[in-house]
Amino acid sequence: MAGRKAKPVNPADLKAIFGLEPEAAIEYLKGKGYTITWNWQEMLDKAHEQAFTVAKAMRLDVLSDIREALETALQDGKTLQQFITDLQPVLEAQGWWGKQVLVDSQGDAELVQLGSPRRLKTIYQTNLQSSYMAGRKAAMEDTAETHPYWQYIAVMDGMTRPSHAMLNGKVYRHDDPIWSAIFPPNGFNCRCRVTALSEAAMKRRGLTLAYSRGTVSTDTVEIGTNKRTGEIYTAAVTRVRTTDANGRPVVFSVDPGFNYAPGEGLAEALRRKREAA
Repeated sequence: MAGRKAKPVNPADLKAIFGLEPEAAIEYLKGKGYTITWNWQEMLDKAHEQAFTVAKAMRLDVLSDIREALETALQDGKTLQQFITDLQPVLEAQGWWGKQVLVDSQGDAELVQLGSPRRLKTIYQTNLQSSYMAGRKAAMEDTAETHPYWQYIAVMDGMTRPSHAMLNGKVYRHDDPIWSAIFPPNGFNCRCRVTALSEAAMKRRGLTLAYSRGTVSTDTVEIGTNKRTGEIYTAAVTRVRTTDANGRPVVFSVDPGFNYAPGEGLAEALRRKREAA
C-alpha cells in the first residue's frame, strides 16, 4: 500500500537523477502501438511494452492526443501542471472529460470517470517514469562491462511503499534474472530507481552482492471484478525474500500490473538506429 500522496514527478528532476537526455525515453514511448481498454486490469505487465493505453479512452484520436502530450512533456521537460493545463482543453474538446455515461463494446452503459486532473496526474507520472526508466536501463546495459552491479534505490521518506523500501540499497548483478521483474517502476507513482556500480565502487562503499536464486516466487492475486460480467481479474506478482537493514527477514512485492522491466530490447534497438544513421 502507498503511504502519503506521492510527490509529482518532474521530467527535469528525472533527467537530473538519471543523467539522461530524453531521446531514449521518447523512443520507448513512440515505439508503442495503441490498445483500447475499458479497465486497467485488461492490460498488464509486458503488454505495456508493445502498446499505449488509457482505460476508457475508447477512441484512437483521444489516445493519440494523450500520448502526443506525453511525448511533448518528455521532450520539453514540462511539469505536471503544464501537462494538465495543455491537455485538459484538448480532451474537453474531444468530449473526454468528467463523469459520463459510456456504452462499451457489449452495448452496456456505465457511468464512468474520464479525464480529470487526478487521472492526468497518474497518466503523466506512470508513463514518464516508465519511459525514463526504460531509457535508463538501456544506458546501463551499454555500460554493463565496466559497471556490472545494479543497486535498487527507493526514496526513503514517508511516501515510500513499505514493500518497495525493502529492496533499498540491495545490489544484484545486471544479468541476475531478478531484474526482469523488479526493475522500476513497480507500481503506480513508484519513484524507485536503479544505479549502476563498478567493482571499485562496490569495494569503496562496502556493499554486498545479493543473489536472487532461491529467494523469488510468483503468486497470482485477484485485482478486481468486471462489474458487468462478474469475471475476476488476476495478475502475476513477483515476491522477493530478503532482509532489512537490521537483518530481519522481509518480503518485497511488485504491485499488480507491474511485473515486468520497461525497455526490454530498447538498448539493441537504439544501437541499430545509431548504426543505420
